[in-house]
Amino acid sequence: MNMTKKRNGSEAKSMFSQMSASILVNAVYAMINYPIVLISTLLAPFSFLIVITFVSHGTLAPIAIGGALIMSMISSGTSLQGDLSHLKNDFKLQDMVVSSPTSSRMYLIGMALSEIVYSAPALLVLAILAGIYISASAIGYAEIILVMAIMFIFSISLGFLLSTFTTDVIQSWAFTGIVSTILSALPPVYYPITYIPLPFRYFAYLSPATYAAEIVQSITGLVQFSSQTLAIDWVVIIAVAVAMAILAIKKSRWREI
Repeated sequence: MNMTKKRNGSEAKSMFSQMSASILVNAVYAMINYPIVLISTLLAPFSFLIVITFVSHGTLAPIAIGGALIMSMISSGTSLQGDLSHLKNDFKLQDMVVSSPTSSRMYLIGMALSEIVYSAPALLVLAILAGIYISASAIGYAEIILVMAIMFIFSISLGFLLSTFTTDVIQSWAFTGIVSTILSALPPVYYPITYIPLPFRYFAYLSPATYAAEIVQSITGLVQFSSQTLAIDWVVIIAVAVAMAILAIKKSRWREI
């Protein structure tokens, strides 16, 4: 019994150390030594938020804030691709991690947490704005957080998968920009999908962000969706996130590199 407890304690300590190292290397170091990088985490979601709010004269502010929260999660996840590629190709960090007892799953979790820490300033400001402009119950806010978490799992898994196949950080930056735009900028996350003409509306549903946005927009009370539509939205984002996580773990080129 004592041996089992010691083993479990040792494993937990090792896991904590591995995750702490990821946070320090990928988030804290940049935030302390290069504070200007924090501006980039604010620009993307807030630029769309400001434009939509001004154009709509404030009527779409709650929806735009919800969209900014979704975009922040997607941007954080997809930006992991560039960070991992930089650490893998420039510093050969992945080679060192592969030769250690650390699994790809633990490495992914640690790096995912580092992206959350890195995005914390932007998320804090958006959370304050959401508390001011979005009128929702405690359950509604919990649902928004859950949607954000699901979209983060999806995007972080996608970013990790792509990073293991890229060979240069410049290539990763290109992929990050393309993926982030397709997933969060083009879909109607900052405005209702009804603003898109019907013949083109169906293309928006190719992105899981659209389903996430419908859930958040319904919580704001400004857009009404049927219970059947919302149920489909939940099923889609959960299924896509789980499928992408499994794909990232099973198909990523981890120890072969």
